[in-house]
Formats: sequence, structure tokens, C-alpha cells
Amino acid sequence: MQHFPVFLDLQARPVLVLGSGEVAERKAEPLRAAGAEIRFATRFEDHLLDGCPLAIGADAPEAELQALAAACRARGIPVNVVDRPALCTALMPAIIDRDPVTIAVSTGGAAPVLARMVRQRIEAVLPPTLGRIAALAERFKSAVRARLPDLGARRRFLEAALAGPPAELALAGRDPEADAAFATALDAADTRPRGMVHLVGAGPGAADLLTLRALRLLGEADVIVHDRLGTEAVLEMARRDAERIFVGKARANHCMKQEDINTLLVRLAREGKRVVRLKGGDPLIFGRGGEEAEALAEAGIPCEVVPGVTAALACAAGAGIPLTHRDAARAVTFVTGHRRDGGVDVRGLVQPGHTLAIYMGISTLTPLRDALVAEGMSPSMPAAVIERGGTPQQRVLHGTLQSIAAEAPGWVTGGPALLLVGEAVARGCRGWLAAA
Repeated sequence: MQHFPVFLDLQARPVLVLGSGEVAERKAEPLRAAGAEIRFATRFEDHLLDGCPLAIGADAPEAELQALAAACRARGIPVNVVDRPALCTALMPAIIDRDPVTIAVSTGGAAPVLARMVRQRIEAVLPPTLGRIAALAERFKSAVRARLPDLGARRRFLEAALAGPPAELALAGRDPEADAAFATALDAADTRPRGMVHLVGAGPGAADLLTLRALRLLGEADVIVHDRLGTEAVLEMARRDAERIFVGKARANHCMKQEDINTLLVRLAREGKRVVRLKGGDPLIFGRGGEEAEALAEAGIPCEVVPGVTAALACAAGAGIPLTHRDAARAVTFVTGHRRDGGVDVRGLVQPGHTLAIYMGISTLTPLRDALVAEGMSPSMPAAVIERGGTPQQRVLHGTLQSIAAEAPGWVTGGPALLLVGEAVARGCRGWLAAA
């Protein structure tokens, strides 16, 4: 983040606008709307900054703008000089006004037109009367705090009320009915809400491959328990004040044992917290989500599973490799690259017209190759390893079962990797991806 956004209280306070004409007036307009008293000047004098929390430089001679910027820096007063980012310590954003809700959009001065385009998109989504919902919450602020002293209970109630019937009535301008509906909901609110765990698939790590339900739950969670596949881009979608607990696991390198993770989830839920257990890919495909769900069920903790884009689908799509193809593969099998004891088991998996998607198989590539060949697979069978599939860091190594077994261990860089084996792998549509 290049600039920190902040909102200033300008009510009945002077703001210096240095310059005249259309540009100066245009810059002054939103400041007036915020309650500022505009102090216009065409030449800069230091005393003009007295009492000002902000200054604007518009159409004025270069020497005057330079003097304004220098004086503001010396006094610690934010200054914005139109089209002169080097002289600015503050930026004028594109504004969406739904008083008392205010949304500001900035590109750091890089592309003001883009900021305006983003503003227009947000304007199209938000109802013009959105501020009425904020006003409704303001009217009941003291009552909500008195009725629900617990922060978690208060947050859950408000999330439901401000997206439910009271909010709909407020948007329609039916304030007395909105107040009545809000008061009724508040009287019925649970002062000690029950905890719950959501086993959420994070997909391959790209934030825009999250499901809408996963995105909503990340925004509502009190605690996020995540593994090493929960990328920072995905975690950025979570509520800012949500607690994050890392329990990352890799083969033979566990930050926390599975039994301890199960215990942690139960404890957090019993504390009344909404927990998102964020797992790479899909929680029930080699993610041990089933074990966690069983532990929660035994403890009497309510649990919801939210599917995610599993690695095989993300890797194949990102690499342009079809998992099935009418002329090459009529079936696909998801298989783990090693048993619990570290060995491999591919019995019955070598079939004509079949694609194998092998998870966690890099450390056992040689025994996997030998076992597949022993089952009747040709060493020249097309194969590919996709590392960090579905993310901007994706890498693909194409080859055969034989060449992949030899090259991949030295090629991978430690990221999550998937092995695809089968005739369909040779049907990869890399040319289509390049054309796109």
C-alpha cells in the first residue's frame, strides 16, 4: 500500500485553495460538501495556512505552488497540488458519497481516470439510500451495546440486522418500521452465540478463485486457522481484525499435529467463535478435512464444509491440460502420492483411457514411476508436473513418466506440486492459452 487512506473532519474549518478558475473551483466543491470553509488565494502567503488542516494547489504560478508545498511540509499540513505528485503529501480521491457512508478510491496519482471508472462501478452497485442503514445503526448504537456487551455477539447481530429486514425497510425510507424491526431483532438476539467451524477450501491460492461463500465467511470469521497453502492474497480477503492462527503442514514437517489442530478447532468453537479452517484446494480431497469434521462432530460442534477448487482442476486449467478428452481419456482419478507409512500404492490405477492426478507425489517420484511401470504403464507415457498451479507463480514441466521422474526433483522449488500422467496430458492446449 503506497498511501494510507484517512478521512478528515473539515466541518467549519478553513481549507486553503491556492489558484483560481475552473480547476480551483472543482477542487473546492467536495471540500464544501464536507463542511469546509474555503479560503481562496491567488498568491501564497504563509499566514494563509493558519488553522488549515489541508491545503490545495490548483492553477497558480509554479513559484507559488512550490512555496505552498514547502510551507505545508514544514508545518505538517497535508497538501495536494493538482497534477504535481512530487509536491503532494495528500491525494484527492474519487468519492462515492452515501452520507454518512463515504467511499474513497485512489490510484496513488498513477491513473485518475481509472479511479473514476472504479468509482462509477461502485456507484452502480450501491443503492443511493445506503446511508439510511448507517443512520439506523447509529440510532440503536447505545441500545445494542447495552443489550450485547460481548463483542462477538454484537458483531453477529449487526451483520444479520444490517443485511436483513430492518435494513431493507431503512433503504425504502420506512424509518418507523425499520426501527421497530431492528428493536424486535435486538430483543431476540443471542447474547452468547454458539461457535461454529467452517471447513473452507481456499482453492489453489489465487484470491479470485475463491467461491462467493468462502469470501463471505472470511469476512465474518472471528478466527482463521490456515495452513501453508492459505496464501496472503486469500488471507487479505478476511476481516482485518480476525485472529489468524498458522498450523501449516508439509510432509514430515508439521507445524502442528493433526490431533492438536482438531483440539484447537473444538476449543475455539466452544469459546463461541466463528472459525474458518482455511485449507488449500478442497477440504475433503487429501486435505484431511474429513478427520477434522469427525472430531468436531464427536465434540458436538456444528460444522459446515465449503468446497474449493481442488489442485487437479486448477493445475490442469492453468496449464491448458485436459483431464479428460474424447480421443484420449474417459476417466480421471485423484490419488495420493504416498500412503500414511510413506510407501506407494498404484494397484488397479493403470487403465487405458485414464488420467492420473497424483497429489503429494514429488518426494516419491521414483517409486511411483517404478510401481506404475510394473502395473503396465509405458515409461514414455505423457506426464507433467505443475507447481503452484492456478496462481500467478505457476510453473509447468512437461515430459514423460520417465523424464519427469528424473528431472522434477531438481526442478521444483518447494511449492505445492501436482503430477499428471496419461495420454490426455499430450493433448494440452497451450496454444489456445497463448492465443488468449
